[in-house]
Amino acid sequence: MSERTKPPYRADHVGSLLRPEPLKEARAKRAVGEISAEALKAVEDREIENVIRRQEEVGLKSITDGEFRRVSWNYDFLERLAGVESYEGERKIKFSTQGPQPRSVLLRVIGKLGGYKPHPMIDDFQFLMNHTKQTAKMTIPSPSSLHFRYGRDAVPETIYPVMDEFYSDLGQSYCKAVRAFADAGCRYLQLDEVNLAYLCDPTLREHIKARGEDPVALPDIYAGMINAAIADIPDDMTITMHLCRGNFRSSFVAAGGYEPVAETLFNSIKVHGYFMEYDTERAGGFEPLRLVPKDKTVVLGLVTSKSGTLESRDEIKQRIDQAAKYISLDQLCLSPQCGFASTEEGNVLSESEQWAKLRTIVEIAEEVWG
Repeated sequence: MSERTKPPYRADHVGSLLRPEPLKEARAKRAVGEISAEALKAVEDREIENVIRRQEEVGLKSITDGEFRRVSWNYDFLERLAGVESYEGERKIKFSTQGPQPRSVLLRVIGKLGGYKPHPMIDDFQFLMNHTKQTAKMTIPSPSSLHFRYGRDAVPETIYPVMDEFYSDLGQSYCKAVRAFADAGCRYLQLDEVNLAYLCDPTLREHIKARGEDPVALPDIYAGMINAAIADIPDDMTITMHLCRGNFRSSFVAAGGYEPVAETLFNSIKVHGYFMEYDTERAGGFEPLRLVPKDKTVVLGLVTSKSGTLESRDEIKQRIDQAAKYISLDQLCLSPQCGFASTEEGNVLSESEQWAKLRTIVEIAEEVWG
């Protein structure tokens, strides 16, 4: 086995990191008008520089800004696309616990998609790239995130009488945004795709049927949008996809193995690699990995970000060996199953536990792949 010189790396991570207290305090002050937007940005800049150094120190080669400028992994990106807005409303897909749910922010289309306006996250990426010596990694939600949770409710018939036109325009809108990241220097972009994993859950498939849509058809529709989104990337740009069954305050939404979407996921979608949740039995077995083409990489999410308990190194190695029965070991890498803070609230563990997990991933990867 050899060290990987391009992403995804043998030891990698999904992207979001726990927000440090100074950043939380600054955001709270900004929310009530106690500090200016400029003052908040100064805190964000400082804390992002700190978290970049911490990632480099633990040995990671892919570096993110921890998503420190975001409230949520998806809304902050999507609401800034031309023709999209966020609003207060009732969430239709709930997390599993009886505890707190994410804030009631929904999305809807208010005009034709397909155009492009300069996205503020381009500046966020450039700040990251200019402050790391390693590979700067950008994460954005997959285009399916604008459809799956809401269906037709998010897409007025007065704007899009036919849904195929909506899917096409959304793919083109993403294509322009992805190209803008590439032009800004991004060579490692991740699409966070929870919805294909949700479509592996029988309950959520019934939810889709109940609103009049076909859960069997959606994977191919989403594949088409994703392929359109990445159709104009330079040859040296790596696109990966992260699959997740929900992540908020250490809770989840869905359960079910990858088999219902595996063929489309691995053989229709033209990404280079997959970050795959595999930290619990809710993700099913490794059998679907038999369908992964030889030129693609799978990053096994065997270390949970939902708990501070540090996994057994021997057990992680055993699970890597189990996965290697279905796919070449040389096509595998290791990461947490998700980010540590998909929203600014973060999961239920400490920063020291987070860093211990990332350091352990680096050390296990060195032992397994050299």
